[in-house]
Amino acid sequence: MARVKGGPKTRRRHKRILKMAKGYYGSRRTMFYIANETVERALQYAFRDRKVKKRDFRKLWIQRINAAVRPHGLSYSAFIDKLKKNNVALDRRVLSKLANVDPAGFDAVVALVKG
Repeated sequence: MARVKGGPKTRRRHKRILKMAKGYYGSRRTMFYIANETVERALQYAFRDRKVKKRDFRKLWIQRINAAVRPHGLSYSAFIDKLKKNNVALDRRVLSKLANVDPAGFDAVVALVKG
């Protein structure tokens, strides 16, 4: 049986990886073997960090809400507890945005919860 080489398929696979390695430095951009390792690692980081991004943003929202409720004599946990007891259905992202962009509106929410 004749030996079968990769041919067009291998070239296509190499070109796809090297295209993804655009912007990398030195042989990470030009040599397939090294570029392949680098691209694979980058894709693993991208997969992981799509989940980490969600965690990071939630932490940021919590910090912003906490900073905004402290002057009103509340802690973050007490504020969230009072929100739930008063059936206020605003999530952390919206509350954070409200505290950041419209402090008067946020004060109104805190007054509603405290009242």
